[in-house]
Amino acid sequence: MHSPSFCLEESYEGIVAGIDEAGCGAWAGPVIAAVVIFLDRNKVGDILPHLNDSKKLSKKERLYAYEALRKENSILIGVGSSSQEEIDQINIRQATLKAMWRAVESLKEKPNHLLIDGISSPKCDIPCHTVKKGDQKSFSIAAASIIAKVTRDNIMTSFDLKHPGYGFKDNVGYGTQKHIHGLKEMGISTIHRKTYKPIQQFLVEPV
Repeated sequence: MHSPSFCLEESYEGIVAGIDEAGCGAWAGPVIAAVVIFLDRNKVGDILPHLNDSKKLSKKERLYAYEALRKENSILIGVGSSSQEEIDQINIRQATLKAMWRAVESLKEKPNHLLIDGISSPKCDIPCHTVKKGDQKSFSIAAASIIAKVTRDNIMTSFDLKHPGYGFKDNVGYGTQKHIHGLKEMGISTIHRKTYKPIQQFLVEPV
């Protein structure tokens, strides 16, 4: 098992940012990307033990890390999104890359290098370096995975109030039995991704 560190960040000159996404495999809602920059790595020692791939953390652990990251003045955070409509229009891969670049554009300071979890990177004027399982190797990417996950969870919780019956508060748009039951009972909602195969069987008219 990998443990995050700053080794990847330290192999590049200048400001290095980590990027990750949340929600690619969900059946409903937006995809969210986050970017995190540690401007002063010597000031964040108390936070680092709490950073890892967001999927490896409990909800309580993610929330603690999320709040700690947002409160630290030496950490820059950017968030970008791509809606379910955009996902249906251009596909999830392209929508995710757009969300990543929107996250970078929201930063107050432009990074010199981007460390991106996975194997794909957006087209941009900043050198991009993809890292498989990057959220288990880089503190910056791990932090970004936590910001993206908690941000999206909060969005889906708010959607649960607008679209009750699908269990969005608990499944955050993924394909659980309660979600499937809701689709069978009520059909799709306005936030479902119509081009996803599990959703197409519930459409009145094929996309």
